[in-house]
Amino acid sequence: MISDRWNDADAKPLTEPELLLYRSHLLGADLGVTNFGGGNISAKIADVDPISNERVTILWVKGSGDDLGSMDLSGFAKLYQNKVVALEGRFRGREHEDEIVPYFEYCAFAGSARAASIDTPLHALLPFAHVDHVHPDSVIAIAAARHSEAITREVFGGELGWLPWQRPGFDLGLRLRDAVRANPQIRGVVLAGHGLIAWGDTSKACYRNTIDTIRRAEAWLSERIGTSPAFGGERIASRPADERSAIASELMPVLRGHLTGAQRKVGHFADNAQVLEFVGARRFEELANIGTSCPDHFLRTKIRPLVLPSDPAVAKENAAEAIARYRSDYQAYYERCRRPGAPPMRDANPVVLLMPSVGMFTFAKDKPTARIASEFYCNALGVMRGASGVDEYLGPPEQEAFDIEYWALEEAKLRRQPAPKPLAGRIAVVTGGAGGIGGAIAHRLLADDACVVLLDNDGDALERAGAEFARKFGKDRTRVTRCDVTDEANVARAFAFAAREYGGIDIVVSNAGIASAARFEETTVEAWRRNMDVLGTGYFLVGREAARILKEQGIGGSIVFVASKNALVASSGAAAYSTAKAAELHLARCMALELAADGIRVNAVNPDAVLQGSRIWSGSWRAERARAYGIEPSELEKFYRERSLLKQNVTPEDVAEAVHFFASDRSAKSTGNILNVDAGNAAAFTR
Repeated sequence: MISDRWNDADAKPLTEPELLLYRSHLLGADLGVTNFGGGNISAKIADVDPISNERVTILWVKGSGDDLGSMDLSGFAKLYQNKVVALEGRFRGREHEDEIVPYFEYCAFAGSARAASIDTPLHALLPFAHVDHVHPDSVIAIAAARHSEAITREVFGGELGWLPWQRPGFDLGLRLRDAVRANPQIRGVVLAGHGLIAWGDTSKACYRNTIDTIRRAEAWLSERIGTSPAFGGERIASRPADERSAIASELMPVLRGHLTGAQRKVGHFADNAQVLEFVGARRFEELANIGTSCPDHFLRTKIRPLVLPSDPAVAKENAAEAIARYRSDYQAYYERCRRPGAPPMRDANPVVLLMPSVGMFTFAKDKPTARIASEFYCNALGVMRGASGVDEYLGPPEQEAFDIEYWALEEAKLRRQPAPKPLAGRIAVVTGGAGGIGGAIAHRLLADDACVVLLDNDGDALERAGAEFARKFGKDRTRVTRCDVTDEANVARAFAFAAREYGGIDIVVSNAGIASAARFEETTVEAWRRNMDVLGTGYFLVGREAARILKEQGIGGSIVFVASKNALVASSGAAAYSTAKAAELHLARCMALELAADGIRVNAVNPDAVLQGSRIWSGSWRAERARAYGIEPSELEKFYRERSLLKQNVTPEDVAEAVHFFASDRSAKSTGNILNVDAGNAAAFTR
């Protein structure tokens, strides 16, 4: 059940705007109250006009596109309350809703630049100081039932009003105002198929009213449904967890390949109890085909999911046909419903794909969007469960759904989004990811919006690196898993993890390394084998697993080996290391030859003397190389700089830039190539 999170001690020192933000964060902290980015709250706050010096009432209302749970005060649009109300004189009716939105700019207070939401009139036209508009699963379950109005009366008596489904906008704000005038005793309104709007004289009273209303809906649904099986009861049992994970790892790259068009997709897998209950139920396909009811849901999930066969082999074999059929159906829906001047058809691919006994896959332009789509569909499942448990569940009328999906205001919101960076939608795996060079590579790829899976055999260093990248780039964009690249099963497990977490791979950077130095006749078999295991077998195992997944996806990819100047130039006292690096380099060429037909590029970067941040150079290797040159370890960095043609030191960031070049589309026509990052070494010039 939803909990009341209000704390008087926390709220006491806050100003009115700060109380509004506090309320926002409390409501947004629970996805059962409202979804990420969904809902809207407001407060009417007294202020002083900066020009006339008169006291005025300012409407603080969540701006378009912000999230209640994570926004700050800059996320609120600030508008003159009287000017928004006066827009009624400009309003020409429901058919002309879009005309009102540009006027919000003329209502802005003190240069407020935050774009106002289309829900703004719902707040301005109600005569209450504080208003919450949220999308709780329990209330939407009532709102999405065929007999929603009667159920609202049964649950809340005369305390809540009810309005039929209507697209948000100025007209809905007028209807809310009129409903309150006709029923001054009500403390909120259920919006059919949409959500809840509630109010209060203070932030605390408004919050408590909202939470109490949601809790009453939850209690009523729980009592009415009881222990009866959801969605008609179980039809197919869930597979064991490890089997579900294995199927997801195998199937997601295939799905991703078929879903990828102009923009690469990133995936998310969910197999929680709520999802498994639904996909295994008797009424699963019936309810899935009705679609999601709340606009906030279907704007992120599309109306309907794609239902996959429960047999993994069949799902894999038929994936291309099923996705093509979905696209065709979506295009037909667009052609049926589009109005003159409608925006062009958007991506026709499914966002949500459901598989009985396994779970739910969601694919979108990036990981946060895919995860949030999954969360929204789970909210929709809560709505379906409640509504179908007490009545008949209803989806939105097709034309109404289309008019919201292709609303000019939604199109404008999409156009305000920044252009994607070069690696947006790309998924990278970096071995040796917790080291100096590996960390710099991961940072460079993340900076261009790739998702990165770090592999390393040093568990502590790996966790530290993952935590740092999560702090810089967000929790969604980085994953870590411990991996010994010399162990075949370890490598397979790590790549399965990457496929399950993100849906596949596009970029693989083989960077795991060791180094040892000894005169040739003093080189032990153990040292020889260790170099060959890590730098030869390790790169082979990583490359082979990468090639397998990339070929399954069928959309090409880039594999980059971080080799060494020693792959081209013999080095005294490092026979094992240099030979292994030469083998690594030739392996890259062989792979480039065989994988080119599948659009998979394989290239190598040859660094030299990268001492900064290197775990290799912090050990005995530094002393051994200094001894070979007859200098002190502290002099080694200067020695390498002076040895280079350009008289510069090479840093991890220099290597990362070269890897980024091969990973990105800037090198789309390069394979089997070598890029030296050594500040110039004539002996390493390729011939």
